Amino acid sequence: MAGAGIRRTTPEDIRDKLRLLNLLNTLVIFSFLFVVIRYIDSPLRQMLAFLPYMSIALILILVTVLAVIGLYLSRVLSRQIVRKIEDYGEKLDNILTLTRDVREEMYGDILLNKILDCALAVTRSSAGSILLLDSDSLVYKIVTGVPSHELLGRGIPKDTGIAGWVLKQGEAVVIGDVQADERCNPGIDEFHGYSARSVLCVPLKTKSSTIGVIEILRRERDFFLMKDLEMITYLSDQAAISIERSRFFDDQRNYEIHLTDILIDTLDRFISDREGHSKRVARYATAMATALSFSEERKRRLYFASLLHDIGFLRLPPGKNFQKESYTLHPVRGYDMLNQISFYKDIAPFILHHHERYDGLGYPGNLKGDRIPVESRVIAIAEAFDSMVNKVSYRASVDFDDALSELMKNRGGQFDPELVDLFVAHVKSSD
Repeated sequence: MAGAGIRRTTPEDIRDKLRLLNLLNTLVIFSFLFVVIRYIDSPLRQMLAFLPYMSIALILILVTVLAVIGLYLSRVLSRQIVRKIEDYGEKLDNILTLTRDVREEMYGDILLNKILDCALAVTRSSAGSILLLDSDSLVYKIVTGVPSHELLGRGIPKDTGIAGWVLKQGEAVVIGDVQADERCNPGIDEFHGYSARSVLCVPLKTKSSTIGVIEILRRERDFFLMKDLEMITYLSDQAAISIERSRFFDDQRNYEIHLTDILIDTLDRFISDREGHSKRVARYATAMATALSFSEERKRRLYFASLLHDIGFLRLPPGKNFQKESYTLHPVRGYDMLNQISFYKDIAPFILHHHERYDGLGYPGNLKGDRIPVESRVIAIAEAFDSMVNKVSYRASVDFDDALSELMKNRGGQFDPELVDLFVAHVKSSD
């Protein structure tokens, strides 16, 4: 760690005070022994003959004074130690709570905001930024307390300025006077209207590399203490892990989106009469998910299940898609295709059961009522409605109101009655 004008770490400070307390107690004890031994008829008495002779009363007074002073100083030091430990424990508890929230966040932009908010809260600061390495530049990804339009998205050379030094050295730094520090580069370390005097900057390090830095700013000179550096260093270790996991999640999500688009385009070309059907079903299903107050993750799963609910048709013989013997196999074929792919595995059961009927007369499992996944029941209603209002290869289209009436006729039979009521109410209100 590098810095200027910062004190010892909290554990070191506590250890020093404990040593002082032990030394004080030892001094009191030995002083008492020296005085007592002075008046004992023993060989030790000759060794201590240089000490002045005192009466028993003075001895008792001296011993009492030493004991009182020792007790008072011991209590003062003990209280300081306890306060140090309590303060350190409280800060550690706070940062553990904050970092737990950071570790659970998977979305990149939200994650970076949470990390910076956490760092500012721990140091009681109001300005800072997170810069991530991108090729040969450090790019401002999140900025708080400083005009963000001046810095957000801006790249700076990765080996220049305070942030560049921290990235290169992989070492945290606290600078009490920015302008006087040789690592400061006026062309780089400009904070656009924020007159920073002190800076705390820590690297975001993974096992294999340093991926960026967290930079905290204060207007006061020599503001940051060693305990701030300790806490932010711990936070940065957790944050770097979370950022790497978020990047992996983003890569996987992008791959999922692109693969889904490829599959849907392929399906639309394979069955041209149903072009756009999957996307419309997904739109209806997502609207129902919102009305049902699904979580964002559950909405995501339903959305992709709706997009891919008919993907099993790609495994059926061309020209026989809508023959009953082949048609009833497409949920199973779709399940078999997607269950082998890790990021589709959780939606495969929704696709398998989207042709089950609420009365138990559907396929492939003859599931009934609540045994059918809610997501499958939602897709069944959305698919039936779109198939009725949009011409498909095996049936003629009907008008909007007739399609809703058909859904109502089949509530409790083919469809979940409560979900039908919700769908009809929502479609009518948004029409």
